[in-house]
Amino acid sequence: MTLAWRHLPRILRLETSSPRTPKTCPSLSVGTFRKSVTKLGLHTKPRMPPCDFTPEKYQSLPYRRVLEIYQQHLSPVHVAYFPQPLLLHQGHMEWLFDHEGNRYLDFFSGIVTVSVGHCHPKVNAAAGKQLGRLWHTSAVFFHPQVHEYAEKLSALLPEPLKVIFLTNSGSEANDLAMLMARAHSKNTDIISFRGAYHGCSPYTLGLSNVGPFKMTLPGGVGCQSTMCPDVFRGPWGGSHCRDSPVQTIRKCSCAPDCCQAKDQYIEQFKDTLSTSVAKSIAGFFAEPIQGVNGVVQYPKGFLQEAFELVRERGGVCIADEVQTGFGRLGSHFWGFETHGVLPDIITMAKGIGNGFPMAAVVTTPEIAKSLAKCVLHFNTFGGNPMACSIASAVLEVIKEENLQENSREVGTYMLLKFAKLRDEFEIIGDVRGKGLMMGIEMVKDKISRQPLPREEVNQIHEDCRHMGLLIGRGGIFSQTFRIAPSLCITKPEVDFAVEVFRAAVIQHMERRAK
Repeated sequence: MTLAWRHLPRILRLETSSPRTPKTCPSLSVGTFRKSVTKLGLHTKPRMPPCDFTPEKYQSLPYRRVLEIYQQHLSPVHVAYFPQPLLLHQGHMEWLFDHEGNRYLDFFSGIVTVSVGHCHPKVNAAAGKQLGRLWHTSAVFFHPQVHEYAEKLSALLPEPLKVIFLTNSGSEANDLAMLMARAHSKNTDIISFRGAYHGCSPYTLGLSNVGPFKMTLPGGVGCQSTMCPDVFRGPWGGSHCRDSPVQTIRKCSCAPDCCQAKDQYIEQFKDTLSTSVAKSIAGFFAEPIQGVNGVVQYPKGFLQEAFELVRERGGVCIADEVQTGFGRLGSHFWGFETHGVLPDIITMAKGIGNGFPMAAVVTTPEIAKSLAKCVLHFNTFGGNPMACSIASAVLEVIKEENLQENSREVGTYMLLKFAKLRDEFEIIGDVRGKGLMMGIEMVKDKISRQPLPREEVNQIHEDCRHMGLLIGRGGIFSQTFRIAPSLCITKPEVDFAVEVFRAAVIQHMERRAK
């Protein structure tokens, strides 16, 4: 019997009437617990916080016709969540509504993309105003929106990172960053972490080291992977490693300012440099926190030493801020700042446009000139008037509504709340993250740290959906729940999410017991 069953007879906090009035069960035997969970857990769901928005009535294609078109005319690569995929109709801030009018708390924000909330009024107003004025010009003509946005964005970046190239997606931005690194260094080899995701274009697939994104066909020439310094699942890790309010359950003898795990992972990085790449390299890509791999954090100080080693080999250091940028981590506006490093190139997308297609590459004047000498770089849609107007409004909302601070405060609150569930349930192996970017890794048990089977994780995921909570998935084995709501989220909404997730885990444990 796993340790979870020692904790499961604790108080059950499943709400039936008031969102803050728990139903309690005193100390229960396992038999009584099973009956109680069946009665409470499977037939009652936590009450959703109120929302003052009423969606329009859905009047488009019937659900059955949507499925037929999907099967006949859209990509056969299945990426939609759930056996019966959600057909979403409308969004308002942190809420989504499906075609039947059901309301959901969006705790994944369109894969970490809707930064300030669905259809934020100020962003909507900026989009509507520009829509009636000018949509598109291409880069061969000037328009004021791109210059206004470039000035605003550059003001948020440290010297000498002041030259901005605007693109349309994170994959496209990372493509360009790869080209920049090779043009400037005049070398080929680029290193990225195992478990990294840097895009799904033919070029960036070489950098992305998550199994389903690797092809049997040749691709990604000159890309080499190195061990991910994962302090929960990797060979080394302890209780002081992460820049997070929540540490791993692994123990170590390290002092808070001295991490042996970091030193071991640096040795692995040195080994990659010695054996897998040329003496001179083009660069090193790193997400400040890995997103697709399940919100994996590195030991403190690792990136500082890794950047030094890369520069000794003539390479440039690229920070992929596609998921971590724009205040999501709370303590800083950019993820690289949390590591105390200064990259040579930064890529960004997703939250930059709150869901509107836009991305950017920011670099130094020196590297920008190296690219210009190498190729006539041109982008038809990059920096178009619509994208720049929307992105400017996003920056204004982040500042005016103090969303970076909200991310820090509410994110810390959320991490600590979910960490209590890790202590309660044996199948919750790790809770990690920073600000409003969090991962919950599901395991068979905490000792082996083996991933919980996919079908069991699927059941918990589906149960959350049925109780009105939408969360994401990640990890090599799809064993980690990814939580990354819009930066406007509130503590009562976090309370609801925690209650839903706890109820879903209890329901799962009841199924296992039968």
